[in-house]
Amino acid sequence: MELRKQYDKWTAKRTPVAPAGGMGLPRLIGTVHLPPLPGSPRYGGGFEALVDFAVRSARSLDEAGFDGVILENFNDAPFKARTRDPETIAAVAVIAREVRRAVSAQIGVNILRNSAPEAAAVAAVAGGSFVRANALCEVVSAPEGLLEPVAREVAEVLARLKADVKVLADVHVKHGWPLHQRPLAEVALDCAERGGASALIVSGARTGSPPDPASLAEASRAGLPVYVGSGTTPDNLDKFRGAYGFIVGTYLKRPDGGIDAEKARRYVEAARRALGI
Repeated sequence: MELRKQYDKWTAKRTPVAPAGGMGLPRLIGTVHLPPLPGSPRYGGGFEALVDFAVRSARSLDEAGFDGVILENFNDAPFKARTRDPETIAAVAVIAREVRRAVSAQIGVNILRNSAPEAAAVAAVAGGSFVRANALCEVVSAPEGLLEPVAREVAEVLARLKADVKVLADVHVKHGWPLHQRPLAEVALDCAERGGASALIVSGARTGSPPDPASLAEASRAGLPVYVGSGTTPDNLDKFRGAYGFIVGTYLKRPDGGIDAEKARRYVEAARRALGI
């Protein structure tokens, strides 16, 4: 009987929770594309200026009404399949902590290309609430090489740190080609049932490209909240009314890489209408 109770308790933690279940996930997530960081071949020094840039950008998103901000080392390209450089991870942690202190929105971390375990550690110690994993539970061919599943490593990091950090998992991620013949709906179900995902993300083929709306319906069959993770603008949000939320970056950027405050406000207004919130 005791073993049965333990089993029931364990499986309850693994059961996917529907969007109406009060998961506490943000609905509108704005992306801060960080300048080249320490560890990147493109890093030019002046770390404090990078921190200031991140804080200003996050504040612009927060003030516009975004309830989530994700920090991403977008300008570290060319990326590694896994970023393990201690200077990069330390830099993201410092930036995340300063941003956490500056805004009320939830903070997320995405360390490209598929460094969700490292991102989970950063989020856990810096006050973050969620991470984005480009390949949580599938093998993907990408320009950076093979992206291998990291679900087990993410779970181990969060268990060691006793951290409540949500995992937003891409399925059939952009800039990648799955090395399998499994339909998107099947991958989504595995991420939900076996990978420990808290939510799923569908995206287009490339940064700034929207997904096929049909992929949203396929991913939703797994029973988890589904975000549209690329290519959305105020003009096309109505195509994705079945989404739990949106992750946006490209549309919001000024030429200098910062956040255009007016575009951010316009996006939030349109997104709220599309989501009915």
